[in-house]
Parts: sequence; C-alpha cells; structure tokens
Amino acid sequence: MGLLKSAAGACALLLGLCAALEAQAARPSTPARVLPAFLTDQDAPPARTPLHQRPWIRPLASLLVPGAGQLLAQQERGVAYLAAEVWVIARAVALDQRGRRDRERYRDLAFRVARRRFSNLRLDGPFTYYESMEKFVESGVYDADTGPAFAPEPDTSTFNGSLWLLARRTFLAEADSLPPPDSPSYLAALAFYQERAVPPAFQWSWRDARLEQDVFRQTIRGSDEAFRSATNYLGALVVNHLVSAVDALIAVRRGRHPGLPAVEALPGEAVSVLWRLTF
Repeated sequence: MGLLKSAAGACALLLGLCAALEAQAARPSTPARVLPAFLTDQDAPPARTPLHQRPWIRPLASLLVPGAGQLLAQQERGVAYLAAEVWVIARAVALDQRGRRDRERYRDLAFRVARRRFSNLRLDGPFTYYESMEKFVESGVYDADTGPAFAPEPDTSTFNGSLWLLARRTFLAEADSLPPPDSPSYLAALAFYQERAVPPAFQWSWRDARLEQDVFRQTIRGSDEAFRSATNYLGALVVNHLVSAVDALIAVRRGRHPGLPAVEALPGEAVSVLWRLTF
C-alpha cells in the first residue's frame, strides 16, 4: 500500500508540474498588442501548444513514471503500466526482505551451532565463507603445530586441509613430498594457504549437528534464490519504463502523422485505396 501511494503521489506531482509549466508558458511575456482591423484570423500569431501536448513531454513522463504519458493523453492503458510498476516494486521489495531474513537466519544458525564452541565473539564473514560451510563439515585448524612453528592443517576432509592440498598441488613439484621449509616453492604454497585458510575466529564444526547443517543449506539457498529473483524483478522494472516510454512516443508520432486512408482513382483502372502511416 505504501508503494502504491508513493507511485500515485509521484504521478500526481508530475501532473501538477506539467500544469504549472503550462500556466507559466501561457503567461504573456510582453504586453498584449491590439491587432489592426485589416488583419484576419489567419494573420494572427499561432497559439502556444500546451505543455502536456508537446511531443517530448509524454515519452519523458512515461520514462520517469510508467503510465504517466498515457494518462496525460487520457489513455486508459496508462493505469495498466502504473499498476505493473507498483506490483513489480512490491514483489522486488518482498523478495529482498525475505532474502535478508533468511540471510540473518543462516548466519545466526552457523554461529550458534557450528562456531560458538570456538569463539564467543560473533563476526559475520562474506558469502563465500558460508558457502564453504555448506560443503565441509569442519573448517579444520589454522595452525596444526602447537609450538612456535607453523604447520597447515593436514586433514584433507576439512576446508583448510583441502586448501593446503590445493596449495601443494599448485606450487610443489610433488604434492606428497614437502621441500625444505625455506625453499621458494614451499614459501609460495604456505603464503597461498595463509591468505585463504579459515582463521581461529571463524573456525567451525558441524560434527554431531548434521541435521542443523541441512537446515543451514536450505536456508542459505532460499536466501540466494530470493535475492536473485529480486534482481530479476528489478530488470522487469526497467523494461516497464522503456515499454511505456516507447508506447507514448509511438502515440505522439501517430498523433502528429495520422494514417488517414487516401483514395486514388486512376483513369481506366480500378479504384486504389492507400493507407499512409508515418513514424
């Protein structure tokens, strides 16, 4: 209802602006002159075209508010464009709100079930972080060495362990044979791991909570689909603006060049009926 009032208010504001500009245009800029008696009506200067009847105002109005140009021309289909605008906006807003609610739900579920045992401080990560929580039961540790040295997670079933495996396959000649720790290839693999691995503040584990992980997956997919659908509706919103503007432009061109039937009689031949329609 609020969106409907906003759209109706925008249309009313546009109509009021057009009326005000028309009144301003109709106001004489110089004192009125009395025409000599010998001048006929044909010699009188032409009257100014009202603003709402000028060829550019209706397409521009429809581009800003779909249906406004048609309503200025007293065409009933303008209501359909305006109704479509309100409906599309309402759907896009509803889907965006649903996506935000589901996003808050899966973030809260991830913290309460999978992350709370590792940290009491909630820090929300990017969407890719939660995508990783869908695929892996555990993140694994960031540093597997309890001493001063640094050792990546060796368990390849975890996210960090699979990342360390990818780093070894990418930078080392043999993934299962580690070179000296000070070698350039090992340092490159280690830097790759440290840049992308999950740190202790974001560590997670769905161990003994697989049902909650399934709910997490469904919620994150629902949020993603809602945001994607909202984006599609915004695309439909742009299309509605363009179609309404093109429709108003075609109506203006047809009004300026009406397609009237022309009958041509050629000597000794049948009568030909021609229909001219210029755009």
